[in-house]
Amino acid sequence: MLLNVHSCYSLRYGTISIDELVAELIAKGHSTAVLTDINNSSAVFPFIRACRQAGINGLVGMEFRNGDQLLYIGIAKNEAGFAELNQWMSKVNQQKQPMDEMAPEFDEVYIIYPYGSKMKRGLLENELIGIKPGDTARIYKDPYAIRERYVVLWPVTVKNAKDYQLHQQLRAVDHNLIFSRLQPEMLAGPDEIMPTLDQLRQTYKSYPEIIRTTEILLSHCHFYFDFSIVRNKKYYTGNAYDDKLLLEKLALAGLVRRYGKNNREAADRVNKELRIIDGLAFSSYFLITYDIIRYAISRDFYYVGRGSGANSIVAYCLGITDVCPIELDLYFERFLNPKRKTPPDFDIDFSWKDRDQVYEYIFTRYQTRHTALMGAMSTFKDRSIIRELGKVYGLPKSEIDELIKNPASAYHSQHALQLIASLQGMVEDFPNQRTIHACGVLISEEPITNYTALDFPPKGLPTAQFDMYVAEDIKFEKFDILSQRGLGHIKDCVQLIRENRGEKVDITEPHRFFTDPRITAQLKSANTIGCFYIESPAMRQLITKLECDNYITLVAASSVIRPGVSSSGMMKAFIERHRSPESTVYLHPVMEQQLKETYGVMVYQEDVIKVGHFFGGLDLADADVLRRMMSGKSRSTAHLKEIEGRYFDNCRRFGYPEQTAREVWRQMESFAGYSFSKAHSASFAVESFQSLYLKTYFPIEFMVSVLNNYGGFYDRRTYINEAKKAGAVIHLPCVNMSCVTTSLYGTDLYLGFDYILELEQNTAAKILNERESNGHYKSLENFIARTGITSSQVAILIKAGAFRFTGKVKTTLQWEALYMANSLENKAKLMDLFEKPLKIPTLPDFDYSLVQHLYDEIELLGFPVSGSWFDMLRTDYRGDILAREMPQHVGKTVRMVGEYVTYKPVRTKRGEIMMFGNYLDSEGNFFDTVHFPPSLKEYSFAGSGAYLIAGTVTLEFGYTALTVIKCAKIAVKGNPKLSEEKFSAKWKK
Repeated sequence: MLLNVHSCYSLRYGTISIDELVAELIAKGHSTAVLTDINNSSAVFPFIRACRQAGINGLVGMEFRNGDQLLYIGIAKNEAGFAELNQWMSKVNQQKQPMDEMAPEFDEVYIIYPYGSKMKRGLLENELIGIKPGDTARIYKDPYAIRERYVVLWPVTVKNAKDYQLHQQLRAVDHNLIFSRLQPEMLAGPDEIMPTLDQLRQTYKSYPEIIRTTEILLSHCHFYFDFSIVRNKKYYTGNAYDDKLLLEKLALAGLVRRYGKNNREAADRVNKELRIIDGLAFSSYFLITYDIIRYAISRDFYYVGRGSGANSIVAYCLGITDVCPIELDLYFERFLNPKRKTPPDFDIDFSWKDRDQVYEYIFTRYQTRHTALMGAMSTFKDRSIIRELGKVYGLPKSEIDELIKNPASAYHSQHALQLIASLQGMVEDFPNQRTIHACGVLISEEPITNYTALDFPPKGLPTAQFDMYVAEDIKFEKFDILSQRGLGHIKDCVQLIRENRGEKVDITEPHRFFTDPRITAQLKSANTIGCFYIESPAMRQLITKLECDNYITLVAASSVIRPGVSSSGMMKAFIERHRSPESTVYLHPVMEQQLKETYGVMVYQEDVIKVGHFFGGLDLADADVLRRMMSGKSRSTAHLKEIEGRYFDNCRRFGYPEQTAREVWRQMESFAGYSFSKAHSASFAVESFQSLYLKTYFPIEFMVSVLNNYGGFYDRRTYINEAKKAGAVIHLPCVNMSCVTTSLYGTDLYLGFDYILELEQNTAAKILNERESNGHYKSLENFIARTGITSSQVAILIKAGAFRFTGKVKTTLQWEALYMANSLENKAKLMDLFEKPLKIPTLPDFDYSLVQHLYDEIELLGFPVSGSWFDMLRTDYRGDILAREMPQHVGKTVRMVGEYVTYKPVRTKRGEIMMFGNYLDSEGNFFDTVHFPPSLKEYSFAGSGAYLIAGTVTLEFGYTALTVIKCAKIAVKGNPKLSEEKFSAKWKK
């Protein structure tokens, strides 16, 4: 008879997890309960499934509130009532207006108002009054009591008194208040603890009619949701047969386009896949994905299709992917197997500039009522818990930061520490906020509100209130529509080549790039800065170690670089065996049979399936379940343990040595969660080759495109350095030549106005609009007269070097601008500048050194452009050796000077921090450093600049690095602004 139960999905309010809730119901003798989380239905399906597994009757509803004010509770009579509740909450979220205190009219929903609510009208047939335990004395004396409309209302929010303290902290977090400022109306009652069934009956024993009405209400409610039915849109054409025919037609046409008319192997595989796709009723999923791709092509949007669906030859023939599964021997069962109940996932990447338009198409084409973004749930984690609870207890930010770094410090309030420590474990992994999945889109057969209420975040697109795990459990398969900057690089580069060189470039058939000797040489040299997925220091190191100069090796490298292979301890083994295949030692003959291509090392997710099936004796479906569980796509640890037991039973039955069986399992377990499928790696490698082609043949245009898509792994300074090495002449922003983003004229590269940190957007817009209308600016005076830009913004532009075309020193320009600002008192005088120049007093000759320019650039752009950090050093020393000389000094201790680029901290097995650094030498070439914990503790990183680094040159698999003994940041020349400031004061006086 519990009609008002909250779980922890009543965010920052309830404190009971779904599993705990069901356990409490059983322990306290309840056979029925209604989950009514506040303004959401996120936990409905986990609750229903858990109740069924426990043998109790779970029912669903929703509690509706305006902020802290409880309005009413809705209880669904059935699935249709659940949909009504979701529709109403969705409408409220979309309108972003407070709800009326009276519920709308529902057909299949009971409404319960709390006793004492101000009723604007009489009760409707489906509406009742909820009587809390504390209300029983009041209704006894109430002359207007209508007891036949009263029901039991015993809210459940916390498990016990300690839980109530956690509830209070969560409410303080939700209101962003310190604990002492919480008001009673912000909190649940301290008695909102689940009673035993006997305790509940005893409390209401004087009112048997209330108990009877409550029991009648519950008897009229049910929730028979079928978890076995696939919820995705069933048909693309309107029926299964036409879907089958259309998919066959498209696939066979694509077969001819991809393979020609006489490829029997390809034709057999296409026909086999089509039979399985039809048998599993996945045709519509393929056709919808194809439809999205077709739209993208019609809009000239670049895309990459990946995910397990890329194992499919049908997907390849449809143009969803550019990965040939025959060429790569992609494992068919990774894509589809007879026991699979949901379609394979397609991950479709678009440029970050195009994805929103793809979303718009999907929501329009497949109707908003049937389409939603996938939701996600952010949870309380270690640092966020301490930070949120620290604020609750009024700790200042500095103290919270210190508490996170050093929890045991005596500096902290011991009382606050004890409370935070006691609550931290209770709230860890609690849902904190609903958010949006990075890329998932749901397209349903029935209206989406049959399954969830919808949030409407700032983007405005409806978003499901449940996450991907719930979606998968109720048989939704999401469409992953991702965005990335790499495709923006490629698309913009192709357009820029056409504008800058007049050449039309086609990158739509990337297979020709795989054998281009210039491109493969570029790859082998690891000259890959800016190229998708292969530009990071770690990836460039791996390319060097593997001597990677072909597509197949790059496909492997794209997965080997993932944490899975290294955490299994097999990365080094893979590199050794790749360089010397004769050194390969297999754990077992089965490993040689299944993993010969990768030298006995599990590199791809498919390898877990192969090893689980052929070595461990698991059927293909269980082997794929094993992969999914290890990769975090399932929460069922019990099922994983069950499969693990079968694996070891089979190994013992096969007579494998225990040590071998356990080592294979260890490698699978440590590997699968952090690896790619082979098709996924292949898709990435295709895009990498497209980037490589553009970088090899059009390096300057490519780097400009990288800059205009706001980079990749590195900061802008690094990409500008690459453009300079490729032959570009780098220019600071210029009022006559620059646009908002970087511009290219031949080999002259002009940085955009978006580089200037303090320049306002409307200033850039005014400059460009006026220039487009009336041509280039002739002078500073002409610029000020035509744009009317404020003196402070003009000063920023001068300091940034945007008036170099005048040939005047910055200091002169600043004084001229200052004089004009003081002289021009009104708009009429400003317009006079169009007729005759303003007479400016003669100024002395000013000097402006390179160092002054560099300081200005660092201040306004964030990095030096006219020179480098080396030009700012007090010393001319540039190290004993340069990066290109490292191979000749292996084993020697040397000193090198490098401009910091990036670093990556890594935790060792002992829990200590070590660091991998990346630097540019004075010639603009990269070298890498390794900082082990002892040297890192003594010689720590000190921000941007140039460093003197002493260390030993090491060589591993052809890759050189400097193992650091000690390092220090090199002092720079002072900023020579003092004399200018003294002169300024005198001038103003």
